[in-house]
Amino acid sequence: MSFDLTEKRYIKETGLEARISRIVEPVANGLGFSLVRVKITQENGMTLQIMAEDEKGRFTIVNCETLSKDLSPVLDVEDPIDREYHLEVSSPGIDRPLVRKRDFESYIGHEAKIELADMINGRKRFRGFIKGVDDEAVTITLPDAPGGTDPDHRLLLSTLAEAKLVMTDALMEKARLDQEAHPIDDEDTETVEYDDTEDSQEIH
Repeated sequence: MSFDLTEKRYIKETGLEARISRIVEPVANGLGFSLVRVKITQENGMTLQIMAEDEKGRFTIVNCETLSKDLSPVLDVEDPIDREYHLEVSSPGIDRPLVRKRDFESYIGHEAKIELADMINGRKRFRGFIKGVDDEAVTITLPDAPGGTDPDHRLLLSTLAEAKLVMTDALMEKARLDQEAHPIDDEDTETVEYDDTEDSQEIH
């Protein structure tokens, strides 16, 4: 599967997070990385979480440091957040968000939780196994579908609000095999934090 830096993200940010993603994405792309998600939390007062990945869908500590180093001065100039905050750059993780078509393709057969922006047939949340994906939709099979009903639901990619893998033994095994095929020399945790108020750096 080819790695397209410009592939559309169907699940995107809104408001301030969307503004920040427009600042972050060109910097990440310039380094050969894809932006996965931008999220602001109230952790440690306020934390700006930047999730990115390389062509293998992972992100090493070295990658985190590289992106953090290039992002910090850009964020300082653009100044999108009007208060002190911590910058946290990390990998998508094993139970990662699914934001692009290729994400669903990579995890066919694995379990996911999907939430739609609007209800269809009185339902907004789905949890099941990714059966397939095409240019317009992902098909998810519900293990708890009532008898006599079709367990397969075709959900348009354009209607997705949230999508994330569910941590299962099968997913853990896939991660283990991926690690064997493409070893990472860094520590297990792939997160780098910068404090916006200091020049200090935390790796944990």
